[in-house]
Amino acid sequence: MANRHLARSVVLQVLFERDQSGGAQTLEESLSHLATYGEEFGTRPNDVPFMEELLKLVTSKQKEIDAVIEKAAPEWPIERIAPIDRNILRLGLAELLYADRTQVPAKVAINEAIELAKNFGSNSSSRFVNGVLGAVYVELGEPGKEEGEKRREQKPGGGKMPVEELVGAVVYAEDESGTYLALVHDIFGHWTLSKGRLQQGEQQEAGVIRKVQEEIGLPVDVEDKLGENEYIANDNANGKNGKKRRHATYFLARAPFQDLQLKREGGLDDAQWFPLASVGDLNFYDDILPVVTRAINLLAQKDRK
Repeated sequence: MANRHLARSVVLQVLFERDQSGGAQTLEESLSHLATYGEEFGTRPNDVPFMEELLKLVTSKQKEIDAVIEKAAPEWPIERIAPIDRNILRLGLAELLYADRTQVPAKVAINEAIELAKNFGSNSSSRFVNGVLGAVYVELGEPGKEEGEKRREQKPGGGKMPVEELVGAVVYAEDESGTYLALVHDIFGHWTLSKGRLQQGEQQEAGVIRKVQEEIGLPVDVEDKLGENEYIANDNANGKNGKKRRHATYFLARAPFQDLQLKREGGLDDAQWFPLASVGDLNFYDDILPVVTRAINLLAQKDRK
């Protein structure tokens, strides 16, 4: 058994025990059991930091992860999922949603969870785990597939991959206490930006104004362009089962500092204002973070003028 896979197996054993204790087992006790089981199973000493960080990640994010499971498998309340499957999902989603993708690519997180399900679950566990993690992976925009898709600009049969144009914004407001950003939160545990499809014939700035108003109820004035990115997504419209490229253009937009009115659809579950100084502590997608950083730098320059 590969060392990292063995390490994940040990973490899974401890997570299963914690679950069976009904939350009575403390983190310190879990870490102690982790060390004991690691020795018994023969994990390498240099795998100990990886196991400890993974255990801490799953336990600290369990509430958010369980909410994602409930969204991805609504017909299966969390308490009805078999305990071993439930904890495999928690482990796999922790790595898929929160781990450093340069260390644990999305596909590795999914494949490792599936292997754990095959080794420790029932005959149907691997299919169930694959289904839940696969659904989340698609909603995330299939991270890690971009490079492969860029090398295949043509679909089989010669047709070009459809491109869907999106616009989004880093929305900010100012009052006497400082500068704030309006961010939206998705069911996969990330803070992100108001974003949506550009309508046919619509100018980008007009699309930003419309989308922000629709999504969080704010009128905005569009200012600077912040950047662009692309990713590949499933195209399931009209019964299709293909791929499409999404090209997103982001802007900085100023709004009044007033209550947000979240339109709860498209996988969003919250919207909040954040002081500029606290934004760096939030969990963003890899492709969104450079856009937010660019906005913060521009706002800092405005403050110095």
